[in-house]
Amino acid sequence: MTPIRLTADRAGERLDQFLARSVEGLTRSAAQRLLEEGAVTRSGRPARKNEKTSPGDVLEVVLPDPAPVDLLPQNIPLDVVYEDDDVIVVNKPVGMVVHPAPGHPDGTLVNALLYHCGNSLSGINGALRPGIVHRIDRDTSGLIIAAKNDAAHLALAEQLQDHSLYREYEAVCAGSLREDAGTVDAPIGRHPADRKRMAIDRKNGRRAVTHWAVLGRYPGCTHIQCRLETGRTHQIRVHLASIGHPILGDTVYGAKKPYPGLVGQCLHARRLSFLHPRTGERVTVECPLPDYFTALLDKLSRLR
Repeated sequence: MTPIRLTADRAGERLDQFLARSVEGLTRSAAQRLLEEGAVTRSGRPARKNEKTSPGDVLEVVLPDPAPVDLLPQNIPLDVVYEDDDVIVVNKPVGMVVHPAPGHPDGTLVNALLYHCGNSLSGINGALRPGIVHRIDRDTSGLIIAAKNDAAHLALAEQLQDHSLYREYEAVCAGSLREDAGTVDAPIGRHPADRKRMAIDRKNGRRAVTHWAVLGRYPGCTHIQCRLETGRTHQIRVHLASIGHPILGDTVYGAKKPYPGLVGQCLHARRLSFLHPRTGERVTVECPLPDYFTALLDKLSRLR
């Protein structure tokens, strides 16, 4: 399998921490196993667990082939926005889980992709997540890209790392933002008391940057556009909550009661742009705001 090439951007970071930060879906324990097995090289030699990074270091990581798993292809309708022999972009509805997990063994986007694409999905991201390059939350709607082969997956993963894969969201957040645009630059890590949540962690968190701009103002809330510079778990939700403007309907980071008329948070991945892994040409796709989002905006506009 073609190795993933990573370039270190910090000094003195543990290699397992750097790998977990740089490879989507890779945990620190999994990174430690790769280091123990000699699957990570540095300047052509196996890297050791106790080594630390220097800026500009180039490491190569060979991820293991996915273990056989009994994933059931399911004929679940997909809103396909773009598709060719290398990639597929889907407009995911609210409520759909991206890949099987405890409590969600089927009915996921992966089950639907297996039915739609057959065996043509990359295996780099593990047995339970074939083709999945990045994720969006169950209760977030919008665009998600999947790779149909390993070469495409590697190319897209590199774009995630160097930020050339552009992702733009729209959201409605609580309160009135004082400025018309701004940036939240705050590292994100696991919540110290609740491992299912994320939190601002300035000591051990991974760098996270969200750019936002106001699209509309309503009584008690604001319609905004968010552009991701990085892609951490729950990034937009955590960042907006950290500045006192959680997303409407987000019962994890905002008000504990659901917002009337919403299932989950009002957050939609509207635009996606990437360099095509085969041609190198930029591909930009977008999808309209879903009905739940436009219905909320209509309701809010009547309150003005």
